[in-house]
Amino acid sequence: MTIRHLKIFITVADTGKMSSAAEKLYISQPSVSQAIRELEEHYQTLLFERLSKKLFITEAGKRLYSYARPVVTQFDLIEQNMAQESRIQRLRIGGTITLGSSILSYMIRDLKKSCPDLELYSYVNNTRIIEQKLLNMELDVAIVEGQIKSPDLVSIPMVQDMLVLVCSADHPFAGKSAIKVTELNEQPFVMREFGSGTRELFETFIHRHHLHIRTAFEETTPDGILNAVKINGCLAVISLRLLEKDLKAHKVYVFTSSSHEWNRQFSFVYHKDKFLSGPILKLQEIVKSYDNIDYLHSLTGGVLIDG
Repeated sequence: MTIRHLKIFITVADTGKMSSAAEKLYISQPSVSQAIRELEEHYQTLLFERLSKKLFITEAGKRLYSYARPVVTQFDLIEQNMAQESRIQRLRIGGTITLGSSILSYMIRDLKKSCPDLELYSYVNNTRIIEQKLLNMELDVAIVEGQIKSPDLVSIPMVQDMLVLVCSADHPFAGKSAIKVTELNEQPFVMREFGSGTRELFETFIHRHHLHIRTAFEETTPDGILNAVKINGCLAVISLRLLEKDLKAHKVYVFTSSSHEWNRQFSFVYHKDKFLSGPILKLQEIVKSYDNIDYLHSLTGGVLIDG
């Protein structure tokens, strides 16, 4: 039994198909089948049931998966950390959607200037998916707005951010100096998808205040959210950083929370066993330099007050 066997087994379990695993690992399907067969012979147990050309992982397979995943992760960490000095440095940076739509590109631009020979890859998705990719060693570091759940990841708050309630310039709320939280009841909202840090924070707010809102749209991108706000009269809770252009053009109107419970921070995240190379430390320094949201506060309109 080798690390190669375990990697093939994990990929088959993740994809549910021998053919998909072979394609993902760039090996032949017979090689995948042979590796699974050798594992089953080694442990003298069935790892997958083959029914109607479909694979179903057995209880023994599930147990092996729970052991194999951290073993393979640790092996990849060893390989990656030991190779840092002997190969062209490559950094895989994750960012959540709010970051990717606002300041992530500028951070990467600054890193390229400081480390011109660094090979960079950037990936944007919601907090939940970014967290999983860090745990699976598919990303080296990430900047996220949501809460990191895994104890295996280090999360360092670095950049101030603030969510606001946004409506279109012709919405009945627009222009008001203040509205009450209870006025949000039964209002149509456009929401981020499940797994989003923004959605998680807003849903906590909804539950705390016992609100009953109507989810009229679910969107994954800031442009989609703002279209639902400006064209369809929805409300949304979104990062102030994403609204600068529309606020200056007077296309939207925003309310800040009087209780400041929508204030949050973007965090710099990496695996606890990660070797912090020079480029990672430089990126950390660059991320800190973007803690500059104060200039946007003058663009805010009304206040959302409790009661």
